[in-house]
Amino acid sequence: MATAASPDFGTLTQGRVDLDKGLEVLLSVGTAAGQADRVFLDSFSIAASGTLDYDLNGGALTDVFGAAVSFVEIVGLFIFASAGNTNNVVLSTAATNPWLGLLAATDLLPVRPGAAFSYICGAADNSGLAVAAGTGDVLRIANSGAGTSIAGDLVIVGRSA
Repeated sequence: MATAASPDFGTLTQGRVDLDKGLEVLLSVGTAAGQADRVFLDSFSIAASGTLDYDLNGGALTDVFGAAVSFVEIVGLFIFASAGNTNNVVLSTAATNPWLGLLAATDLLPVRPGAAFSYICGAADNSGLAVAAGTGDVLRIANSGAGTSIAGDLVIVGRSA
C-alpha cells in the first residue's frame, strides 16, 4: 500500500489553494460512449421535512418541450441547493423502487445551502449509471429538517437506450 507524503498538485499560499485541474466532458447526441440523448431540468421546492421523488423511467418526467423523458442510464447528475435555504437538500434513495445507480440503499448525500453536487461520466464511459425500469428507477430528494422549506435545481443527463 502506498502512502502519500506530500501534495501531488496545487499550491497553498496564505490560506488559498490553487488547484491546477480541469474537467471538460463533451457529449454528443446518441446512446453510446461519450453520448447522451435525454435531459431533464427542474427547479424544486420541498416543504419542511418533505421529500420529492423522481421516477427516472416511468414516463412522468418531461423535457423543456413537454415530451416524456425516460432514462435507461444516467451520465450526469447536478444538484444545486439555493443559498437561502436553512436546511440541506439531501439526495437519497426512495423507499419504493429506489434508484441505486449512485447511492446504496441507506446512503444520504447532503448538499448544504448555496452548495452543489455534480456527477458526470467520462467521455469514454460505455455505460452510465443503470436505471432499472419499475424496480430501481426512483431518485429521491429530501429536506433535511423541519421548520423551513428548501429550494434548488436538478439537472439529469442520460441515455434512452
